[in-house]
Amino acid sequence: MLRITGLTKTLGSFSLKGVNLHIEEGEYFIILGPTGAGKTILLETIAGIYSPDGGTIALHGSDITRTDPKHRGIGMVYQVYMLFPHLTIEENIGFGLRQRHIDPVTIRNRVRQTAEMLGIWHLRERYPETLSGGEQQRAAIARALALGPRVLLLDEPLSALDVTTRERLRRELRTIHRMMKTTIIHITHHFEDIFALADRVAIMQNGTIVQVGTPEEIFQRPETEFVASFTGMENVFCGRSRLRDGAALIDVGPISIQTVAGIEGDVYVGIRPEEVIVSREPFESSAINTFRGTVTEIQQNGMFSRIVVDAGVPFVCALTRQSIRRLELAEGETVYLTFKASAVHACPG
Repeated sequence: MLRITGLTKTLGSFSLKGVNLHIEEGEYFIILGPTGAGKTILLETIAGIYSPDGGTIALHGSDITRTDPKHRGIGMVYQVYMLFPHLTIEENIGFGLRQRHIDPVTIRNRVRQTAEMLGIWHLRERYPETLSGGEQQRAAIARALALGPRVLLLDEPLSALDVTTRERLRRELRTIHRMMKTTIIHITHHFEDIFALADRVAIMQNGTIVQVGTPEEIFQRPETEFVASFTGMENVFCGRSRLRDGAALIDVGPISIQTVAGIEGDVYVGIRPEEVIVSREPFESSAINTFRGTVTEIQQNGMFSRIVVDAGVPFVCALTRQSIRRLELAEGETVYLTFKASAVHACPG
């Protein structure tokens, strides 16, 4: 539905570098990456705010690379709501329709339909400054949706909201997407958005796309050290992999870790903290990787705590407070770490 091929754009010292993306009709697509990765510039180039230096943007098979933004059928909502302070909410939502010279009755009906869907029709006579942040963001989304865009671009739409409001609007976005089937591209810093909303995810690093996949593929099978580290796979090590009996044995410092991945040579290996079982005695299970180590650090972080164990290399483990008390863990104590070969993810180094 939307195909981006070899897209490049230089702004000052920053560059988009040959971005390639294919987004399906009706897909909720999330772009994730650190600050400065180029997410907003990519969205603004898709919207036509910037003209690319190279590459193409095609929508439904038509090249829109040089098309005027108002003729692209693409709506964009920023983290900063950008509502007109002198217009009521109803007037704000209908602004783009009036610019298109739509008849007043159609405008009124479309504005009402969109505002009711977002739960803000009762605020139609209010002005933006009298609304909460969540209400203003709903109005900004309603203004974009009222135009019936073929693609809706969302630039950090939930980041400025408190946790409760963010969760409520996240649910509303999910409902809107299911009802309207609009293709949405949403950039975010919040991992919660990915699992609640995304059909697929792209990870950006330094102006390029480094991995695309479903949320499960991105988080469970990262393809680079950066993706593994960025998505929270804290146990990332450099190693040397050798095949043995159809499986790979990866030498990491003084220990060897077995994985089901058939990969040889220099690799990065990653194990998510929640995949590691911590016990005071060797743990009897089908899991093939077991190592003895010493607790070097315990950090209390809400429901789950971060435990660092030196087993020749430092492993980070995630345990509940109840588990720490039950195991009577403390710094300097000896423990055993156990994890399955299938929990070990390896990619070329």
